[in-house]
Formats: sequence, C-alpha cells, structure tokens
Amino acid sequence: MKNPVLILGTDANAYYMARCCYEEYKIKPYVIGTKVLSFTKYTNILEVSYNQDMWSEEGFLKLLRDFAKDKKEKILLISTNETYSEFISKNKEELAKNYLFNLPDLKVLKSLTNKEIFYKTYEKSNLKFPKTIYYDKKCKVDLKEISYPIVLKPANVVDYNHLEFAGKNKIYKIKNFNTLQEKIDIIYSSGYNDKLIIQEFIEGDDDCLFDAVCYVNSKGKAEFMSFAQIGLQERTTTMVGNAAVLINGLNLTNGDVQKQVDTIKNFLESINYRGFAEVDMKYDKKDNTFKVLEINARQGRCSYYITALGKNLVKTLVDDLINHEEHEFRYLNEKVLLSFVPKGIIKKYINNEAYKKEVFKLWEKVIKPMDAKCDRNFLRYLMLRKRWLHYYIEYKNSYWK
Repeated sequence: MKNPVLILGTDANAYYMARCCYEEYKIKPYVIGTKVLSFTKYTNILEVSYNQDMWSEEGFLKLLRDFAKDKKEKILLISTNETYSEFISKNKEELAKNYLFNLPDLKVLKSLTNKEIFYKTYEKSNLKFPKTIYYDKKCKVDLKEISYPIVLKPANVVDYNHLEFAGKNKIYKIKNFNTLQEKIDIIYSSGYNDKLIIQEFIEGDDDCLFDAVCYVNSKGKAEFMSFAQIGLQERTTTMVGNAAVLINGLNLTNGDVQKQVDTIKNFLESINYRGFAEVDMKYDKKDNTFKVLEINARQGRCSYYITALGKNLVKTLVDDLINHEEHEFRYLNEKVLLSFVPKGIIKKYINNEAYKKEVFKLWEKVIKPMDAKCDRNFLRYLMLRKRWLHYYIEYKNSYWK
C-alpha cells in the first residue's frame, strides 16, 4: 500500500490501530494527539507527535491541511474519538480532497453521540433500551420517586469529555437520592450545560455486559459483526464501561445472540450508517433480552480482537476505500479471548466460575492489545509490566463495585 496512514488520538484505540497497520503492511502510521499517553509511548511501530490545537475545529482543520501538503497519495484517515469524527464529518467535502475515510454523516453521528437524541430518535426501532429519564437544571422530575440503584451519565459526551473537574467519572452508579443530588450539582457546577441521563441499573455482574463490533462499508452494507461476552470491565473513574476482559463467541446467558446480531445489522443499514460501530449492551434477566446502552460511532477501545478473527481493522478500510472491494456479511462467532489485565485480577474479580473456566482454557492464545511482538523494546516492556501491576491497585480501590 502506498497511501500514508494518519491516526488521530494517542490512546489505546490509536495504538492498536497503528499495530493493525504495521502488522499488515509493515508501514509506520502517523499518530497525532493532544497529549502524551502511555499507550503510544516507547514504541517502534508508529510516528507520534502532539498538537494542543486539535481539540478545536479550526486548529484541527489547519493541522490536517498542513499534514497533507507534501503527500503525493491520499491519506487514510482514522479517528479514535467522537470529537475528531464530528470534525471530519462536518468538513468532509474539504477533507475528501486529500483524505480517505469512512464515517457516518453528521446527522447520523450526532444521533448516536448525544445520548438523549440517541434514545429518543430510536425508541421505536427494534433496539431495546433501559428505562431512561432526561434531566436538566430546569427539570421538574421528582428525584426522590426514582427507584435505586440507577446510572447517571452525560447526554452530551463530546462536551463532557472536554471538561476536567474533581470527582469526574465517565459513569456514575447511584444508590440513593442524596448521592444523586450531590453528583448532579458537581457536574453542573463544572460548566456542563446539557442534559443528564438517569437510567435504570440493569441487575447483573460484568458478565452480563456484551460488546459487538460492526463494519458498514462505504456503500452502506454491513460486512462483519462480532459478539463478545465481557467478563470484567475497567474500574477507574474514566474507564468504567470499557471491557478489560472479553471472549468473542461466548454467551452464558439465555439471550438470543443471532437475533441480536440481525437486529443490529439491520438497524445500522437502515439509518444509512458508515464505518466502524461498537455496540455496548447488557443482558437483562427480567425479559431475556440485550438492552443497548450506547453505540459508539467508531471502533472501540477493545476492538483489536477483531483482527484475531481474520478482519484486520486497517486492512478492512484499505480493502473498502483504496482497493474498492466488497465482502459478503460474516458473523464472527469464533472464540477469542482478549485481556488488558493479568491472570491474578481475573482470578480475584471475575465471579462467574463458568466464564473464568473459559478464560483459562483460552489463555494460551490470549490477545493483549498493547503488547505486540512486533514492538519490542525495554522501556515499553517496563511500562506494560508496571501497568499490569497497577491494575491490582485500581481494582482494589475502585469506586465501581
């Protein structure tokens, strides 16, 4: 492949997309983000740089214009978060002159990234959602009448992600009225001005969570989808909701996976979706259904496991956007284990013994997204081992129980 590759962001998502590129094509992609993160430090498989102006639309566009000036071929552009995806979709006509990308248009993108718009827009679709209340400063909802526990989260993820304040969590699990009122006051005093989502907490441990990754090509046809049962989620304030351990092709519930795969595929195609999508779900034992918590308009933090299922994520984009190939839809149901955490964490914190047994059965071929054989150096080795040890502290002190 002759086309340069530019990845936007420096998090775990950016690293494994760079890994996909290097493993498939032996090409070092360019990676640009706003700040130094450990995921993309001490690495031999990418060229990383930083620019604080990326977080504004004007600065973002200037950076992409400057980057494209000396490039002879169109650049494969990969976003790793909602802000960058929104900037790209909003300015797709200009950017398409120098860049190749596959993202939903702005209207579809906003209907997914804003949680209030998402639930309200698609409440009559075939997707099933948890019971939801939309709250703002002027809201007259009687919070004392709500049944607890509940989940509290921002409706406007893009605006919320730009804020920094003490006590900030990605998601809040609330057990009583006083705590709910306290968290609402903290969020609004931080400068957040949009709606909040108050949602029923679906009973069940982390093994009731599921992850699906789908790719819809530039013609609007879904080409593949995974369906993985999560065994453990991350436990830090900014990472709850992200999978730490998952097994694709496993389902220890009574939920109908094939039906849910068909539902998601049909839904994405019906809304004219484009690109990668990650669907977060929780199995509801009350009615044996999978409730959709959110749809991320991008590949997710843990989506590297798709590569182990024969679908390298960067090659998927290259086949579609550069080689103009189309592929028949494939449900990826082979068993694959992905883990960000060491065995000791799994032994202590996964409560489902049947799930734990599956993990140890598959452990010999475990996928570790941050630990690539093609990216060996001593500093990275030390950083990864330190990170694995730090997980013991994170899980011990977690606010999410």
